[in-house]
Amino acid sequence: MSERQGLRADSTHFTLDGAPFRILGGSIHYFRVPRAYWRDRLLKLKACGLNTLTTYVPWNLHEPERGVYRFQEELDLEGYIRLAGELGLWVILRPGPYICAEWDLGGLPSWLLQDKKMKLRTTYSGFTSAVNSYFDKLIPRVTPLQLKVLQTVNLQKLTFGDVQHLAELQPQKPLMVMEYWSGWFDVWGEPHHVFSAPEMISIVRELLDRGISINFYMFHGGTSFGFMNGAFDLGTYKPQTSSYDYDAPLTESGDYTTKYHLLRNLLSSYSNEPISEPPAVQSRRAYEPLAVTHYISLWESLQCAETLFRADDPVNMESLPANHNNGQSYGYTLYQTDIYSGGDLNSRNHVRDRALVFIDRELIGVLDNRTQKVKIPHSKSERTLSLLVENCGRVNYGPALDNQQKGLVGDITLDNVPLKKFTMHCLDMKTSFINRLQSQKWTSVGTKPTYPAFFRGSLVVDQPTDTFLKLPNWSKGVVFVNGQTLGRHWSVGPQKALYLPGPWLRSGDNEIVVFEELKAAETIQFAENLEYGKTVEVSTQLFCTLI
Repeated sequence: MSERQGLRADSTHFTLDGAPFRILGGSIHYFRVPRAYWRDRLLKLKACGLNTLTTYVPWNLHEPERGVYRFQEELDLEGYIRLAGELGLWVILRPGPYICAEWDLGGLPSWLLQDKKMKLRTTYSGFTSAVNSYFDKLIPRVTPLQLKVLQTVNLQKLTFGDVQHLAELQPQKPLMVMEYWSGWFDVWGEPHHVFSAPEMISIVRELLDRGISINFYMFHGGTSFGFMNGAFDLGTYKPQTSSYDYDAPLTESGDYTTKYHLLRNLLSSYSNEPISEPPAVQSRRAYEPLAVTHYISLWESLQCAETLFRADDPVNMESLPANHNNGQSYGYTLYQTDIYSGGDLNSRNHVRDRALVFIDRELIGVLDNRTQKVKIPHSKSERTLSLLVENCGRVNYGPALDNQQKGLVGDITLDNVPLKKFTMHCLDMKTSFINRLQSQKWTSVGTKPTYPAFFRGSLVVDQPTDTFLKLPNWSKGVVFVNGQTLGRHWSVGPQKALYLPGPWLRSGDNEIVVFEELKAAETIQFAENLEYGKTVEVSTQLFCTLI
């Protein structure tokens, strides 16, 4: 039996085991899709006429603590690759260690930031040794499954010279657009981005007519569940939404779009054999509004916090002695100190990323990258100053990548005098924290709540079904379903509902907990579809990068 030749790039077109081959790929990240839906999403990709699945590998999920590795259940990378193979799909694996992907810190684990000399994505020994240790665990898992690959280009709209430049870089080699951007990501407080389906199809047709291989980023965006959304900062910090719908051919919940149908029709004309029929779409349901029944204030929840730490100066969350000394990665950190006067509280831009400011538990203002001063009323009595600081998401690309410590990252001053003697509480809001919280004494909502607070209600389900959770007339916070962190909610939009997959629910009672910073309503509502505020067409010329 002759040895397989694998994928070769020895001429102007790919060959696979000696036969001409064009890569028609689509990106679906296993970590953004519930495992129960992996097969469904991959079958839909194949039924569109694609032959290749592309996925990143997020280091920060696979090694959440230094030396602790997770490759099971929802993170079973080998299972995902094997499933693709069973369905007749090839896989392009993009293992990182850096992945960008609108993912917190571009997939790099936050514990790297405990090293004050850390230089990410460089030959700095603290970085390379951590990468080597991780790759020692990752690479042996995927090496037996791999063939080979080369330089490619990323783009959305064709501009003069993009593909020609790539051809000149590597003459007599196949051309491939590794990331053809089917849409774009969203950030909080700005419109939802869409990209015209007819324009996309027109560009894809031109690429295919020129014999170019292509990978759609994203084919199905999915969801940045929990606190895993990234951010970007090219002068102004902007956190990204929990939804990663991306205006892709498959929606966040796996529905077919106009892009999907147009693309399927186009690709079928380039295929020598009929492509499979698309699977049926999953059912969804708008459950009846859920009454909120109980709440517990943030202040009462502090006894459930994992770590209490005291120091003269504020300590950024990654350097707190939490999580087996790997620091705090996500969520909120509460900083408290006593003050004896009033005046101008100045963050000196040391708040990362947003802080609610309280005097004796009364909210007096918000500090972020735009607002760096709050006026504190004068008083001669001793008072407690509290700053609840939220990590809104670490940037995933750009020059700010090395400076992504969160919480308070330096002194804050009161009338130009640095404040001292801080008590810090880690509110990482992991499943273990939410479970501890459930055993505490909750108050009936008949009593006016003290904000911030956790609000609770029970959703009774007969047959678990996909839905979208909505919080109209709420303000900002986080949603938890049966102890798992679903995602962030924020009234500024554009995202107006959170995708709640059926596999996150169970028959019978389901506990929905909402952490709300400022203003709660009496009910939690549901919808059948994702909802957005204002929408804008992606019209600016997006950058191209060689990878």
